[in-house]
Amino acid sequence: MKDNKQCFFKQHNIQHIDYKDVELLKRFINPHSRILSTKKTGVCSKNQRKLALAIKRARFMALVPYVSR
Repeated sequence: MKDNKQCFFKQHNIQHIDYKDVELLKRFINPHSRILSTKKTGVCSKNQRKLALAIKRARFMALVPYVSR
């Protein structure tokens, strides 16, 4: 049985995933600061790639940690 989740970003009409929106990005990171998979989040593949890039940029700018303690 296939679980048809709708993409979070399409559902909330979010066109641009901003790396400065830390609260939004934290929804898609597990407690160990790893990016959650598409299967767990229900985000479509196009937005998953944009999300991963935004998280990586936020990490580089020290807005989101690379690893948690």
